[in-house]
Amino acid sequence: MHPTTEGTFRVYPGRSADEWLLLEVNAADPTYVASEDVDGELEVGNRLEGTVEWVDDTPQLAEFAVEDSTRFHFVRTDAPTFQAAQTCFDEARQAGEAMNASVTRDTDGRPNGVLYTFAEQAGQRDLFAEFRDGEKPLEPLLARATESASPPFSVWVLDVSEPFVLVTIVLNPDGLFEETMRETYLEGEAKS
Repeated sequence: MHPTTEGTFRVYPGRSADEWLLLEVNAADPTYVASEDVDGELEVGNRLEGTVEWVDDTPQLAEFAVEDSTRFHFVRTDAPTFQAAQTCFDEARQAGEAMNASVTRDTDGRPNGVLYTFAEQAGQRDLFAEFRDGEKPLEPLLARATESASPPFSVWVLDVSEPFVLVTIVLNPDGLFEETMRETYLEGEAKS
């Protein structure tokens, strides 16, 4: 019998294409598992209840159930940002804040997303990489979104050609806002 760890995990990209990073939701403890050892379908951003089995000090996702099929997209892009993101960042800058949030709305005025702008940091910090690698967890932002909407969501972490990193939580992954995000930031772009 091998030691096991049970918990609720969020799936992030691994250090290479052949692994997943499982980030424990409450403690943000990272565990890397080989994707070939996972019996079932996983997508980056999924939230799951699972059991990690430690075989010869190597973690394997022994069993799991996806609780929430939220998807994460991490994209470095030169595509232009939308006006709401620029306005959100400008408001943060004017207030002397490093971060700001804003609710986006569809043409009928209904909330369809939440965006966050995080000012680039001086020095060697790469905020985009910190989000992608789970060092800066997205879970607190998702928890806020669930106060007014139900998952699954589509989360876009964008390293844009602006002095900020943009995180957009699309509340309806089958809606027009998601379609616009895909057309703007995925078609013809390389994901990181």
